[in-house]
Amino acid sequence: MSKVQKLFRTTAFKLSIAYLAVFAACAVVALGTIAWSARRVLDDQIVSTIDAEINGLAEQYNAGGLRRLIGAVERRAAEPGASLYLVTTANGEHVVGNVGDVPPAVLAAPGLGETVYGRSRETEGRDAHRAIVRIFTLPGGFRLLVGRDVEERDRLRGVIGRTFATSLAVVVLLGVVGGWVVAGRVLKRVDAMTETAGTIMAGDLDRRLAVAGNGDELDRLAQNLNLMLERIGELMRGLREVSDNIAHDLKTPLTRLRNRADEALRGTGSPDALRGALEGVIDDSDGLIRVFDALLIIAHLEAGHARAIMAPFDLGPAVRAIGELYEALAEERGLPLAVSAPDGLVVDGNRELVGQALANLIDNAIKYGAAEGAAGGTIAVTAARAGAEIVLTVADRGPGIPEAERGRVLDRFVRLEDARSRPGFGLGLSLVNAVVRLHQGRLVLEDNAPGLRVAITLPAVAAERRG
Repeated sequence: MSKVQKLFRTTAFKLSIAYLAVFAACAVVALGTIAWSARRVLDDQIVSTIDAEINGLAEQYNAGGLRRLIGAVERRAAEPGASLYLVTTANGEHVVGNVGDVPPAVLAAPGLGETVYGRSRETEGRDAHRAIVRIFTLPGGFRLLVGRDVEERDRLRGVIGRTFATSLAVVVLLGVVGGWVVAGRVLKRVDAMTETAGTIMAGDLDRRLAVAGNGDELDRLAQNLNLMLERIGELMRGLREVSDNIAHDLKTPLTRLRNRADEALRGTGSPDALRGALEGVIDDSDGLIRVFDALLIIAHLEAGHARAIMAPFDLGPAVRAIGELYEALAEERGLPLAVSAPDGLVVDGNRELVGQALANLIDNAIKYGAAEGAAGGTIAVTAARAGAEIVLTVADRGPGIPEAERGRVLDRFVRLEDARSRPGFGLGLSLVNAVVRLHQGRLVLEDNAPGLRVAITLPAVAAERRG
């Protein structure tokens, strides 16, 4: 397809031509109305002039009869101008006037009308002209014609017609050129976007669509596509990181699992020793299964498949139930658990998933809520309304997370150096982040001075949707 053909097929060019057609139609209607109104005004003026002439001739006729009327017509016909006068006999024979030929049917029909006529021999010959005339029948069958030539009216109509044709031609030309220019600019941007999209499809996922900065629909489209590409890039990076982390972090437990099984096969221990080895193998297998289950859940959440089972629920009772579940474990670790979650905090989501996310945060707070060898402080779990949102927080008094690492710990299998000596695979916060994204919320990790404060912000459900 040639460049010109592509240009003609663009939506911008088609819209320009459509707008041009609408504008041209409006111009035709407007100018046509103006021309019609102008002609009507001129016709009314001509009729008014004819009526004034007739009133004057009527006075002459009333004062001196037919002879005086003929004299008045003869004087007026000799004057220059567009006024027309004619007196004929009942047979149509010319008596006096500046009109030569008039169709007999016109003279035979008294009243106002428009007709063709010929000038008298004494004036301009017998060329055909048009006029508005009024016919009267006088005593004795004589006919009186009083009229006005409409040449000026026709000339004005011709000027309007030529002006309209010229203006319409200029409008069409400018419209086509303007459509060509606009479509060319749009096509240039679309071609650039297409070229960039081809580069991205070829494997360069770091390329982004250009944004002109004028805020038009193409800019908005490019911005949304760039956001989509950012999300795709994050998912691809996450996939690569997951693959790398699975290869590194799961290698050790798989090796330990194999060594235990191999040791049990090679050993000559008692049945109790073999049983213990098998139990260890089962524990390691259960741990690996939990890792893969967590990965599957995160993938399921990031794909948005759980949105179909989301419904409004009260966050307060759910938070208190999770708190009661972990209260004994926290007390055992010397970390009192304080829960504050009133009723009426309704959010739209999945109760089990939100509960799992909160359980992960509390479990992390219990694990890391105190520095190594030091007494820990209270773990505070709160849920409260903040305008049109509900904020769920879990705060501890442990060593916290450095600010530079707070974004990285949300990725899969990421564990800080201080946490590598403790059980886990670095999937807890990744799962929490996936749950928050599914619920269109925000996850923020903050300094609790000392410790870590994790805040989950979720949209609250309007009162009319509750129940």
